[in-house]
Amino acid sequence: MTPPPTSHDRLPVYESLVRELGDVLTETREVAERTRDQARQALAGHQEHHREPAPRRA
Repeated sequence: MTPPPTSHDRLPVYESLVRELGDVLTETREVAERTRDQARQALAGHQEHHREPAPRRA
C-alpha cells in the first residue's frame, strides 16, 4: 500500500497539470460548497412558503 503524500513529497506531474489546467480539485470543492449553500437557502425559502399562515389578529 502506498503511504499518503506528505508536504515533503512532491508530485511533479500533478503540479504541472495544476499550472497548465488550474486546480480542478479546489474549484470543484468551491462549486460544491456554493451549490450546497444555494440548495440550503432554496429549501429554507421553500419551507417558509409552505407554512400555515399566522392567525390574523382582530
